[in-house]
Amino acid sequence: MLRYLLQVLGIALFLSGGLWALQGLGIVMWPAESFMLAQREWALYGSLTAALGVALFWLARTRR
Repeated sequence: MLRYLLQVLGIALFLSGGLWALQGLGIVMWPAESFMLAQREWALYGSLTAALGVALFWLARTRR
């Protein structure tokens, strides 16, 4: 059960981090009133969050 929870959390972190990174780079300009748009630090935060999500997912997949 914990393994599946970690996988879901890893996917959620990856997707949200990817959105933050794309917003920070100015690629995704949605929602229009977001404070993250075209802000370089959010591209960094998003990349780190997405990497954490991948690591968590990978850890959950290799755990027995």
